Amino acid sequence: MKKGQMLTNTEIASFCEQMAMVMKAGITPKDGLAILLSDTKDESTREILQTLLKSSALGETFTTSVKSSGVFPDYVVNMIAIGEETGRVDDVMQSLSDYYEHEENIAESIRSAITYPFIMIVMMLIIIAVIISEVLPLFNQVFEQLGTQMDGFSGSLLALGENLRSYSYIFFGILFLLAALFFYVTKTTKGGHLLAKIASKIAPLKRFYDSVAYGRFASGMSLMLGSGMGIYQSLEMVSHLVGNEEMESKIIRCRSHIMEGDGFAEALQKEHFFSNLYSRMIALGVKTGNLDSILGKIARIYEEETDRKIRNFISVLEPTLVISLSLVVGLILLSVILPLLSIMTSIG
Repeated sequence: MKKGQMLTNTEIASFCEQMAMVMKAGITPKDGLAILLSDTKDESTREILQTLLKSSALGETFTTSVKSSGVFPDYVVNMIAIGEETGRVDDVMQSLSDYYEHEENIAESIRSAITYPFIMIVMMLIIIAVIISEVLPLFNQVFEQLGTQMDGFSGSLLALGENLRSYSYIFFGILFLLAALFFYVTKTTKGGHLLAKIASKIAPLKRFYDSVAYGRFASGMSLMLGSGMGIYQSLEMVSHLVGNEEMESKIIRCRSHIMEGDGFAEALQKEHFFSNLYSRMIALGVKTGNLDSILGKIARIYEEETDRKIRNFISVLEPTLVISLSLVVGLILLSVILPLLSIMTSIG
């Protein structure tokens, strides 16, 4: 934890998990914070806990203490406030822990899906750059000794390699920009939003991000309804969590349908949120009073589906990139070796 900066999903999940345990044991938030502080060695984490404990010692509510620390998202603050109103702070903290752990799993899956192809592409660029800038000149010396020169495709590659050697700083600058872009989209919130916005315009990636958004919707609704919040208010809060503009618009229209007298299940059906199976499950959950549990199950299904899509993507991408690299390298070498063999045959 770093004081003054928003906590990561993992840090929030860990904090909420520990606070849930002490509260379920009948320990007050103030005493629970003191216990956490005594067990913490990290200096920045201690500073945050000391801020929370100091606020609690002044008689502030747990919600006020968390808000005044400035390191928790508004969503966490609002959910804790609801928990205090309903007397279910311990349950809310446990649900928040599960939610942010789920969010971190999604983020880690997306990072994994981006990291592997990024590394492979960079390696491909470096290998190709080494071949055309270092290996082809050696072949060119052989051609010159035989009284000829490289022409055609191989000659163009040789010229490109010479330019690459002369302007190598540009090549390394491009690699640096690619690394900076990779860091931006995988390590920052704004970068993640930018990636999602771009991906939503590409059909195959759009289906993946839609699946992520539906999972977030189900997970968020399950958490809020389980904390005692009403459906209409839950829809308002979850619209800020899905990270998908199209989904946000659907949620807003769902709220309008509910205002006009429709039930929750009917509103979701009108906006084509889920398949018929999930819609029936939600309608049954409304009737039986187990809506939060049903939505939790749907969220887990979407999480498993997301993981499966990423695994399938990587399983297809890995051989594709390897084959592509092999073909490119093979084409470059053949463009040199075949003319060289022809010359050697004619001499012989």
